[in-house]
Amino acid sequence: MTAPDMNAPIGKFAAVLSAAAAAAGLTACVGAFNPQTDPTSPVAPRVQALVDANRHYPRWADFPRATEPPEPGLIAGRVATLTTSGDDLDAAAARLEWSASGDPVAFAEAVRARVAAVAVAPVTQETAAEIEEYARSVRERGRAPPPLPRR
Repeated sequence: MTAPDMNAPIGKFAAVLSAAAAAAGLTACVGAFNPQTDPTSPVAPRVQALVDANRHYPRWADFPRATEPPEPGLIAGRVATLTTSGDDLDAAAARLEWSASGDPVAFAEAVRARVAAVAVAPVTQETAAEIEEYARSVRERGRAPPPLPRR
């Protein structure tokens, strides 16, 4: 035998080494799956009672039983129903009147005209400067008057 035939391939060696490292890593976490309740805690009896009561949940009997797959005819009927409803949706979309004219400038002007036609509340038309001036005047009115002379 030649030297390469006698040595294990690097791939096999790497696989065995990585499996051993993974197993070592998993054994380090085993304690995390079975935590112990601190006996000095005032709520320890209640916590332990809850843990003990729910330790075996869920049971296999609590899971629903597997059902038989549906018949191919039933699946074909469902597919036909979906296809028909999709065709109905396409037909309804085709009947819609689309308002896009294709000209973005004309569309923007139409939108501006519709927005301008709606009356705007006066309070929304105030600028930031007007709002700041109003806040300043309210602060001025809220200032205490000067003290009276005591003579």
